[in-house]
Amino acid sequence: MSDIRIVRDYPHPPAKVWRAVTDPALIPLWTATGAGGRPEGFTPTVGTKFQLIAKPKPGWSGVVDCEVLEVNEPSLLRYSWIGGDGEGDLTEVVYRLEPHAGGTRFTYEHTGFTGVGGAFMAKLLGHVRRKMLDAGLPAVLNDLDDDGAPRPASTLKPKSQG
Repeated sequence: MSDIRIVRDYPHPPAKVWRAVTDPALIPLWTATGAGGRPEGFTPTVGTKFQLIAKPKPGWSGVVDCEVLEVNEPSLLRYSWIGGDGEGDLTEVVYRLEPHAGGTRFTYEHTGFTGVGGAFMAKLLGHVRRKMLDAGLPAVLNDLDDDGAPRPASTLKPKSQG
């Protein structure tokens, strides 16, 4: 089985990071850096079924079907993940946030990939997620005020997902 685990420390409080990773208006601002998608129907509420919609690519519809499995605000979000039309493995994504060194330690895990196809997908998604967590999320966090709202002069805008 192949898994993705990425740990990043951000100099922002957990409540601010939580807002950035769970607010449907903010999610596309940091996921687009890695060709991620916009959430459709997402709320951080157990049982919520939602889709992540990205630009389609050859062999992929651009749609990921998800369901929120566990929430413990502001420290844990866990949801299922499967490619649109039932493509690929049923996997799970977990966001863990914990106070650390005056900021937040954010742990991203995506588990459940199987076989050769799963290993390939984990490698591909791992690269994309690192870009999102190294460039996209820090830019959004830096553009939010202390309450987690976009600053009045914010220039962050969602990129078109096709």
